[in-house]
Amino acid sequence: MAEDNKILRLVYTLFLGVLLAVFVGVGTATFYTSPKMPQYPIELNTGGKVLTPTQIETQNTFDRQMRTYDNAMKPYNRNTSIITLCAGVIFLVISLVFEHRIKLLADGVLLGGLFTLIYSIGRGFASQDTKYTFLTVTIGLIVVVFLGYHRFVKEKDIVGDVKK
Repeated sequence: MAEDNKILRLVYTLFLGVLLAVFVGVGTATFYTSPKMPQYPIELNTGGKVLTPTQIETQNTFDRQMRTYDNAMKPYNRNTSIITLCAGVIFLVISLVFEHRIKLLADGVLLGGLFTLIYSIGRGFASQDTKYTFLTVTIGLIVVVFLGYHRFVKEKDIVGDVKK
């Protein structure tokens, strides 16, 4: 019975973490909408036949629209990365605040913060701005090292001091 409870707690923690990351991703997409991708013109589906001059012009127009869209997506991805990075850090802070009060929820929120951080770093890569991506990865690394120390090393040092 106790083993079943441990497995259920683990599944709950994992599910809460995934759901928090999805919540942030869906919430960001809902309230900060992305640029609209242009539709590929149906008349360009020629099955490998040579394009007519009208189709070539249509292709050139579509290519210009795609470049405009790609240029609009870069800042959108950077801004989305910033929003989700902040949300991930907030989740991690919340998990630290509640780690000794409600351990089960704190662990799920911690995992959600880490998953959100991974999502943020991925969006940072999509921005195609290497300096920003480096900054995002650096923040992620600092936060994860701090959390790892705080949750797993510092706790053992405190327990070790009490036993002495």
